[in-house]
Amino acid sequence: MRQIFLDTETTGLDPRQGHRIIEVACVEMENRRLTGRHLHRYINPEREIDAGALAVHGISNEFLADKPKFADIARELQAFIAGAELVIHNAAFDIGFLDAEFARLDLPLTREICSSVEDTLLMARELHPGKRNNLDALCERYQIDNAHRTLHGALLDSELLAEVYLAMTRGQESLGIDQPVASPAPTLLELDTQSRPARGLLRVLRASADELEAHQRVLESIDKESKGACLWLRHKETSAHEA
Repeated sequence: MRQIFLDTETTGLDPRQGHRIIEVACVEMENRRLTGRHLHRYINPEREIDAGALAVHGISNEFLADKPKFADIARELQAFIAGAELVIHNAAFDIGFLDAEFARLDLPLTREICSSVEDTLLMARELHPGKRNNLDALCERYQIDNAHRTLHGALLDSELLAEVYLAMTRGQESLGIDQPVASPAPTLLELDTQSRPARGLLRVLRASADELEAHQRVLESIDKESKGACLWLRHKETSAHEA
């Protein structure tokens, strides 16, 4: 399954009052594994940003003055999310803004191009009724490091949401290996990196040097766009330091 974790930042709270998207980020996952592909754009909203919104995300009108307009990135965005399941925290908010932007350009609406939409806020409320279920609270609950999140940012929030989603849905892919069995069973899987694959054996294929280098470039690109907030790169550096 292809999933896109999406987040936006906006000039205000209500697209019906003419508020616009100023930042959009999408992080791709396939079969519960992050692919390293992402889309991240800042957008000139062609209007002023409300003071309340500025206090949340810290993105100024001056910063956005030379950025592309939504019309310039709309088709690129639709191509990236096409056919995927969108995973969004408080989906009604982001979908409302996206559809207002798409409608303004006479483009298909979000649910016409995506397979489905999963709202992690609704999921969290079902799992944790009566508790705070914003992204910061969920990061704390699932022990996901978000100390560097001092302001809202679409790319960082999409990355954090992907981790939160995996934590909230952990066990859905479980094969029940912890359940007791009636009698001892042979080992189901043995790792053998020395000999050719045989029945009951699985060869571990290590990433090549070129693949590792390509993966590092992707991490560095994400780190650059998120201004040093790439969680996977920080984890890698910490692991290397502790080794």
